Amino acid sequence: MIFHQFLNGDLGCACYLIGDEEVGTAVVVDPPFAIEPVLAEAEHRGLRIVRTIETHTHADHVSGHGRLALEHEIPISLHTDAGVDYQNDPMRDGDEIVVGAVTLGVIHSPGHRPEHCCLTVVDNSRGGEPWLVLTGDSLFVGDAARPDLAVAAQEGAEGLFHSLHRLLELDDCVEVFPGHVAGSLCGKSMSSKPSTTIGFERRFNPSLQITDVTAFIAESAAVSAPKPPNLARIVETNRGPFVGAPAPVEELVAPPEGVQLLDVRDATAHLDGHRPGAISVPVSGSSFSTKAGFVLDSAESVCVLAETTAEAERAIRGLHSVAFFDVAGYVLGGGAEQTTPVTVDELEALMASGAEVIDVREKDDRDSGYIPGSRNVPYRLMAYCCPDLPLDRPVVTICDAGPRAVIAASILRKRGYDAHPVADGGMIDWRARGGQTVEFRRCGSP
Repeated sequence: MIFHQFLNGDLGCACYLIGDEEVGTAVVVDPPFAIEPVLAEAEHRGLRIVRTIETHTHADHVSGHGRLALEHEIPISLHTDAGVDYQNDPMRDGDEIVVGAVTLGVIHSPGHRPEHCCLTVVDNSRGGEPWLVLTGDSLFVGDAARPDLAVAAQEGAEGLFHSLHRLLELDDCVEVFPGHVAGSLCGKSMSSKPSTTIGFERRFNPSLQITDVTAFIAESAAVSAPKPPNLARIVETNRGPFVGAPAPVEELVAPPEGVQLLDVRDATAHLDGHRPGAISVPVSGSSFSTKAGFVLDSAESVCVLAETTAEAERAIRGLHSVAFFDVAGYVLGGGAEQTTPVTVDELEALMASGAEVIDVREKDDRDSGYIPGSRNVPYRLMAYCCPDLPLDRPVVTICDAGPRAVIAASILRKRGYDAHPVADGGMIDWRARGGQTVEFRRCGSP
């Protein structure tokens, strides 16, 4: 049996190539939109991909099933409850998909989405019992899926509880390969480890320690993580019609009028000199595609500002992965506008002189300790909030370590504010130097 895991570190997504080397055929499970690495691996191993299998209709990234169908005539299988607008071979609970000596067994496992399925994998050349299970967006390493992305959180949580306990019927030795690792918005606190076992998760996964369905619903449905802002658009893209490979994006001399400017250079380069109105989201940083999806307007065209062609192309691939296909082109180099960052050591004096401090972390992060008098607006909401910020004095943005603060400051400067980020440091350094903080305590907490 051939088994290969592909990980997208930017989105935290996993894809799988599974096949039989002797007969030379394989299936691909949950393919990314950038299908080239999958095709290259299949060619390297002498495998012909005969089917795409989707564990569910993805909400955080564009699937590559359309490209595989359009460019290579590869059929698609997913559960009958998906309700997609393209031709497919529907799967049902208990179905088996045979690829040479390999058998994939379908376990309908709703919760994250109604159509969600897990896949057991049996290598019949080794025996008749599952060797591993692909858990998609149900069971992760150290976590379980979000139940609120397709249905009401309580309904999804109840379905997820029963689906997880179906997986627990598998032997402890069965290896678990999830559809996501750390970096995805589809879970709360998943590990960055690429795999685990049923036995390890049975013992250590907090979600599996809750044996009462009512208690599980109460815990799992209390989701505080943000939903992807273009969730509905990505789902509809993945429901069909098929999306083929986009046309190549070309270098431009200057950005066209009326487009969004996305500066994907590193934060230092952006601060040193950028084009007016450019939003900074470094492609070299973590979760580039997710962050860009939060701060860009999906109804407007995007022009990428980069240091090199390779950097621009990497960013454009990331934008395509979250359904931003209207990319006007890219421009190389910086600009004349500069943003002066603020150090943690300068912050107290600025506050004393009237500067407004905006904590751009998520509420759960802020509740662990924040600067007295600061306001909380997560960076992802910055383009839509803060209508009453002062225009006559500086606005300082701060996060844990700097990256989100730079993004937030660039958005505010685009809106006309005198915004400055704590770019090299943040709340971690503020606490380390003894800066005063306030911790939010809920009623009944000690």
